[in-house]
Amino acid sequence: MKNLKYILVAFICVFSFGCKVNYSFTGITETPETFQVNFFQNNADLVEPGLDRLFTNALQDRIVNQTSAQLVTTGGEVIYEGEIVEYRISPMTATAEIKAAQNRLTISVNVRYINTKDPEKDMEQRFSFFSDYPANAQLNGSIKDIAFDEILERLTQDILNATLADW
Repeated sequence: MKNLKYILVAFICVFSFGCKVNYSFTGITETPETFQVNFFQNNADLVEPGLDRLFTNALQDRIVNQTSAQLVTTGGEVIYEGEIVEYRISPMTATAEIKAAQNRLTISVNVRYINTKDPEKDMEQRFSFFSDYPANAQLNGSIKDIAFDEILERLTQDILNATLADW
């Protein structure tokens, strides 16, 4: 019985520390040591004040929360840069009275990803997502906060998946 206890402890130690399995629920298999997110300027035709700062911070937070990489201001192993290229509100579904029943907020971001260790992984891509809200509501207050949260969550996750995950 005593030997069984030692064998069990040795077994757990060997398999816990001896094998390094690089597995993640996010799909991220290779995490850089450092990353840099440059300020994303808002170059959309319709400019929402503060959206550039919100997006930049949301992307930084997403990478910090889902990787072990350290955020740096210069000299990052991987660099994210780009601009917000679209902020559009458009009517969607119509009612029987031929009025909009919903409006759609669409935000698009052009992202340049630079991998200083492996330039073959560099990419430039446009990411876009939307949120629908009732047409009789104004896009402000909690409605705007909910729409921004939904859009920024999806945009930043899509960017992370495209750059660091093996999807």
